[in-house]
Amino acid sequence: MDIIYENNFSELELLMKNQGGNYDYDLVRRAFECCVSAHKGQLRVSSEEFYLHPFNVAKIVVSLGMDTQSIAAALLHDTVEDTFITLEEIKQEYGDEVALIVDGVTKLGKISYSSKEQQQSENLRKMLMAMAKDIRVIIIKLADRLHNMRTIDAVPDYKQREKSLETLEVFAPIAHRLGIRHIKEELEDLSIKHLDPVAYGEIEDLLTHRKDQRERILKDIKEKIAQRISEIMPNIKVSIQARVKSIHGIYRKMYIQGKDFDEIYDIYALRIITDTMPDCYNILGLMHDLFRPLPGRFKDYISMPKPNRYQSLHTTVVGRDAVPFEIQIRTHEMHHTAEYGIAAHWKYKEGISSNDEKMENQLAWIRQILESQTDSGDSTDLISTIKVDLAQEDVFAVTPKGDVINLPAGATVIDFAFAIHSAIGVKMVGAKVDGKIVPITHVIKTGEIIDILTTNQVGHGPSRDWLKIAVTNQARAKIRSWFKRERRAENIENGRDEVESEFRRNAIILPDDEMEKFIESIAKKQKLESAEDFYAAIGYGGIFLSKIMPRIKDEYNKLVKVAKPEPVEIKPIRESSSSDGVIVDGMSDCLIRFSKCCAPLPGDEIIGFITRGHGVSIHKRDCNNVPIDISSAAEPGRWINASWSATSRRTSFISTLRISGIDRDGLLADVTVMLYNMHVSLHAVNARPTKDGNSVILVTLSAENVEHLKSIINHVEKIHGVFSVERINQ
Repeated sequence: MDIIYENNFSELELLMKNQGGNYDYDLVRRAFECCVSAHKGQLRVSSEEFYLHPFNVAKIVVSLGMDTQSIAAALLHDTVEDTFITLEEIKQEYGDEVALIVDGVTKLGKISYSSKEQQQSENLRKMLMAMAKDIRVIIIKLADRLHNMRTIDAVPDYKQREKSLETLEVFAPIAHRLGIRHIKEELEDLSIKHLDPVAYGEIEDLLTHRKDQRERILKDIKEKIAQRISEIMPNIKVSIQARVKSIHGIYRKMYIQGKDFDEIYDIYALRIITDTMPDCYNILGLMHDLFRPLPGRFKDYISMPKPNRYQSLHTTVVGRDAVPFEIQIRTHEMHHTAEYGIAAHWKYKEGISSNDEKMENQLAWIRQILESQTDSGDSTDLISTIKVDLAQEDVFAVTPKGDVINLPAGATVIDFAFAIHSAIGVKMVGAKVDGKIVPITHVIKTGEIIDILTTNQVGHGPSRDWLKIAVTNQARAKIRSWFKRERRAENIENGRDEVESEFRRNAIILPDDEMEKFIESIAKKQKLESAEDFYAAIGYGGIFLSKIMPRIKDEYNKLVKVAKPEPVEIKPIRESSSSDGVIVDGMSDCLIRFSKCCAPLPGDEIIGFITRGHGVSIHKRDCNNVPIDISSAAEPGRWINASWSATSRRTSFISTLRISGIDRDGLLADVTVMLYNMHVSLHAVNARPTKDGNSVILVTLSAENVEHLKSIINHVEKIHGVFSVERINQ
């Protein structure tokens, strides 16, 4: 290998040695060499060599203490999707485990989907199914997403927002449920940084501004705690750590809950780590004696662990400076679990056995999520399931027998009943909370004792309204399953009525025999056997008709061949009628607007699109938003021929250039001076350096037409250090 690649592998090898695990260094080396070879010549959007991405993912995986197979799979995770390497070759060279993990991380790229949301959901479903077989799949996927978020500045703004939202709604909750705290917090912070940069900057400034004060206060408190423990409990060994709440955690309380920065009591926290569980409770009593505890701010996650197995005592107290702060008390083993979550199995136990009961219990939520999708015909429900069921805020309620049931915040007694057992849920007629009858809409609070009232009356079952009241997808799936099984005839009738009503509203009209075939074709697209199954699924709530109506309307338009009207000979229109210099076939004095997606200039081949209420939008004919074949477009009749007028009163059009060059002093000045000397009007100039030592300058300017713009480009290309100038969309 080249010296650069050899140095990279040495860095990875050193990280592995520092972890102290029993690694197969030869297998990891072979995977690294394959990664470099397979991705040779490929570049990321940031212009760096592509192999550096899987290499950095592998480093994150090593830092979590994962095993040899995980590291090899991290290095190879993009090869099947992006290179000539096949899954079979990986299996032969690196074994079944590595191949299974790589396959689980690989996206479903060869299947056609009706929407981007459906593709995202199916990719997530595949990943969850692979997780159920081997949890290492998601750990590598989280490391992959973390490195992508660290380097997301290189992609366009709209993609930054898309990926950040997906990260915040899907991957951060999964990291939370797996208990990998530092990955969860970094994913959240990076997401908020790109979704709400203004708020992110404000919080960052507040934390920076108070950094010296914070460090002084925490140092004094640490010394005070250490001194008191050594005086009262000299035989107890403790480690005291300080931590600051994540930016996303502060963001949630400031901008979602509407609290002031000074009203957030757990911004500053101290962790006291000791040897045994009894020591934790003894230290808690000492802390409440040393500081004044705030009422209602104590949480015992040792006796009632979180679903991700997190255990700790939390209490909020007020110090000498009247500054509230949180104290977390836990054992060393609890701390390892809190930091590494499920990855602690590999870091401290050299892997897991197939009959590990704790692991099985911890991964039960994956199977519950997959099962909740079985009765749903809408794959996009998977995303909402993850968002709700893996919510970071949990409530703990207790059965009359003392069993603790964990549910997401906002859950109702219906969710509680189905969380106990399906049979309890379907027989429920009411509920008591702390001995008092409550409505089924009652939202559960932590610590409540809930007694579900049931009946054995034949034929009793849940109401359809429960689907609107239940919060967890597990409860809704069980309710839908009951209706599917017990009330098929009723479901078919209700579903048929809903379809007929919605079709009338959307003017979908066909003869009876054609309508039957049309419904059957829709059913098959929803992976159902017949039209009756389709009606039944709508009836019991497995399919939401409103979500699939846009696709049904597209199918209907294709079926009835809504074609472009026959061309009609139109008399030429006087060119002087358009103040914007555009002639639209068959229209005179119509409102014209130039689309921002392609910013057409006189001289470009153009086409018009008739908008609703905003006149005709003019696009370049090769714009990405213009169908190549107009006749096969969804609404071909709204596309109309357009051309530039020979005489136009408009003298300038907005256009944007991307200028790439060497990052040297004076380059931006030379560009602006050149344009000034050419009497070109500038509207915006933005310059940034790139990681490869070059720079990119975006210039938004006015040009008279394509020829004028070409002249501008030719002059700018002659500037010293400029190696490319291209016209881009705005």
